[in-house]
Amino acid sequence: MKLSGWGNFPVHDVAMQTPRVVDEVVSSVHAQDMIARGNGRAYGDSALNTHATVNMCGLNRFIAFDADTGVLTAEAGVILGDVIAAMLPRGWFPWVTPGTKFVTLGGMVAADVHGKNHHGFGSFRHCVEWFDLCDAKGDVRRCSRTQNADLFDWTFGAMGLTGVILRVALRLRPVETGWIRQRTIAASDLGAVMALFETHAAATYSVAWIDCLATGKDLGRSLLMLGEHASAYETPARLRAKTATMRQKRRLRVPALLPGGLLNRLTVRAFNAAYYRWGAHNAGSRIVDWDSYFYPLDAILGWNRIYGRKGFTQFQCVLPETSAHDGLEKILKQTALAGMGSFLAVLKRLGPQDGPFSFPMEGFTLALDFPVSPATTRLIKKLEAITLEHHGRFYLAKDSHMSAETLRASDDRIADFTAMRDQLASTAVFRSEQSKRLKI
Repeated sequence: MKLSGWGNFPVHDVAMQTPRVVDEVVSSVHAQDMIARGNGRAYGDSALNTHATVNMCGLNRFIAFDADTGVLTAEAGVILGDVIAAMLPRGWFPWVTPGTKFVTLGGMVAADVHGKNHHGFGSFRHCVEWFDLCDAKGDVRRCSRTQNADLFDWTFGAMGLTGVILRVALRLRPVETGWIRQRTIAASDLGAVMALFETHAAATYSVAWIDCLATGKDLGRSLLMLGEHASAYETPARLRAKTATMRQKRRLRVPALLPGGLLNRLTVRAFNAAYYRWGAHNAGSRIVDWDSYFYPLDAILGWNRIYGRKGFTQFQCVLPETSAHDGLEKILKQTALAGMGSFLAVLKRLGPQDGPFSFPMEGFTLALDFPVSPATTRLIKKLEAITLEHHGRFYLAKDSHMSAETLRASDDRIADFTAMRDQLASTAVFRSEQSKRLKI
């Protein structure tokens, strides 16, 4: 079948397998040259293998929950949204969540996802107690901080290249409600929003939307959205009742086909200007639901189709604190100059990061979406060069363009990663179209 990641680019003809039990996964490993795939929310080709792509969504069962510790054990194909639907009415919520709830637990481990609270809590690895991994020999190994600890560490962020994740035990956090006390602050430029991140470093959650087509004195103007879990006391009774019943919002659905030029310089510029004015006018504090704060785009089913048939690519880098302002300023200037602005431009503050191969580092991460085109390819090469100049690195879960040379120039951990893969005999067994392109 023809298959792609969430960006609908690139598209490959793949042989798909959908196991329903662990033994079928082990059989797939013995066939060699394969990669596991969750719900297809990695943007590029990290979950594609033309020879064998193993769809893990068939292993989607809850196994156990300990109400004293908040530890949930589930198969790797369980969708995060199903965890929230089952556990939030009981007073539990994920410690770490990415910007979509339509990801699998196994995919969250493979990408070591980070959320709006990385600056204070860290990435997904910090709430995972253990996982079971099928290695290159077909053996199932329990991996934790005390058992197969090296494999535990290397698997986070490795995009499935150490083995197939079968089961995950993760800790959830207790919450009184599912509602979020959100405070929105308008920032006039890049320096202002970066200063606001520092001023509000104690906030549990923080994320900024950036108008990436603004120029001059408005360069980097942003809306910073802070968040805290609302207590039962400060949440009106009518809202608490909605948490208990888990009523779902009515979702919009994007048509299967849209014109490729729908998002262009004029439409994105108009949208960004209007959105900034609206956000600045409505700045302040209010109670919002968990979906609106954490997963705003999940309300639009198939939103990836708005970029047209050719698809889109996301550029996401992280820059260290010392060079972040200068690097981000150059990236935003180059983006505005190219007229390729993204309506989805997200800035987050990241904290210190453990683990030998995870994406985050202490500093700032910027994510930009662009429709696929030759002009986009040229722009991304320029943005990559700026990132390298400022000692940053790139997120494999979002990558669809990077070269092997650029990866190695950005990340001196690659040699140790490939040596680990060779030592585990996984290099020939677990391969994705991305790993082939990047030679890892």
